[in-house]
Amino acid sequence: MSTADAPLPVAPSLPGAAPKILIISAPYYQDVVNGMLQAARDIFTQAHAMVSIVEVAGAFELPQALSIAAAGHGGFDGFIALGCVVRGETDHYEYVCSAAMDALMNVAVTGRLCLGTGLLTVDTLAQAQARSRETGANKGAEAAVACLKQIALKRRFAA
Repeated sequence: MSTADAPLPVAPSLPGAAPKILIISAPYYQDVVNGMLQAARDIFTQAHAMVSIVEVAGAFELPQALSIAAAGHGGFDGFIALGCVVRGETDHYEYVCSAAMDALMNVAVTGRLCLGTGLLTVDTLAQAQARSRETGANKGAEAAVACLKQIALKRRFAA
């Protein structure tokens, strides 16, 4: 099944109160990130989540913003990080992708955060566009579902 043929996910059932979610968006590739953002918002609407959105300059700033937000007093149940890095002609791609993904995981694990990650790391803009359309395997929707599943897991083990 190709990415274009994949069905859009639906929000999982979530015990307890409506979750409070922070979406951290790096809209360098605005059309791509906006497509993922809309799909994530659709999933969170299904889950009756309260959503706040902040923008950062780029993918490299996503983990920094996650760390700052998690240390604050926002009372968020979960987070998603959305962005896109397209391979270029220099090593910059390798460094940014590796550093951003490693740091996101580190912040999430050490902070015990419920994080869905929608940071596309692709060779071409066409690949990114295919992963951010209204139909097909939208990575923003997938990140939102992952976040909600982590919240459900956290609530289960906290009970």
